[in-house]
Amino acid sequence: MLHVSLVLIAAIALAAQTAAPKLEIATTVAFTEGPTVDKEGNVYFTEITNRRILKLTSSGQLTTFRENSNAANGLLLDVQGRLIACEGGAFERPGVKISGTPRVTRTDLKTGQIEVLADGYQGKSLVGPNDVTMDGQGRLYFTDMAGVAVYRIDAPGKIARILSAPEIQRPNGIQVSPDDRTLYLIEANGAQGGARMIRAYDLAPDGTVSNMRVHYNFYPGRSADGMSIDSAGNLYASAGLNALRGTAETLDNKAGVYVISPQGKLLRFIPVPEDTITNNAFGGPDMKTLYVTAGKTLYKVRVEIAGLPR
Repeated sequence: MLHVSLVLIAAIALAAQTAAPKLEIATTVAFTEGPTVDKEGNVYFTEITNRRILKLTSSGQLTTFRENSNAANGLLLDVQGRLIACEGGAFERPGVKISGTPRVTRTDLKTGQIEVLADGYQGKSLVGPNDVTMDGQGRLYFTDMAGVAVYRIDAPGKIARILSAPEIQRPNGIQVSPDDRTLYLIEANGAQGGARMIRAYDLAPDGTVSNMRVHYNFYPGRSADGMSIDSAGNLYASAGLNALRGTAETLDNKAGVYVISPQGKLLRFIPVPEDTITNNAFGGPDMKTLYVTAGKTLYKVRVEIAGLPR
């Protein structure tokens, strides 16, 4: 079991958004990211400050699934139930500086065996894999935020770069539409004038992209970090701030989950009281529970439309 600073599991009913959230104290961690949920209802998520992958069981028990996570960030369970992890390798915050190998891995949850899917492209190492999703064929798409690139993995070691600078600036969260025809990419550039938006691209059957358009613009507020998608194609983007953090981002967007239609319209806003909101993922027997990571807290909220495990 864990003995670190404070994590909450908060149940927020959509039908009662104006009421105070009902919070339940579960356990304590430091900086949460990248949730994903297996078919048994276990939630895997990363704790970046202490470089761990945590597991919250369906019965509410919190354990450490993997120590020394190589600064793992975004997670995803593939169709075979294996855990995909974007491992940033290096990690630096005030008083903490850690080095490692940037890579994307796949872990067999039964044996614990870790397989490297990607650690470089055309002879150069990856810089900082951040988030990952998949399409209906099981192909993986991941962002390398520090390397300013988006890649597709067709098989272990078989990798293609589909986006790079200068056409993108700071790629973060990534998603594929239910029909596999659209790829969504979060730009999270907090610098003055930086792109803070969700881009949309036509996704071809061969996994290439074209026809970029702005799907939703968060500027001048804080852009989203990560996002998930429901069976109707609505995006659930974790974005905004409740307090300034020394960037060019404003408080125009409060911290919460922004539910955005396939047409780019804001359908609903689910407020989250804690900074800094990072990511979210669907789970539960009916796939209508949304788990949200924010600061030291893991929240959950019931929604009306079933999500996809992407």
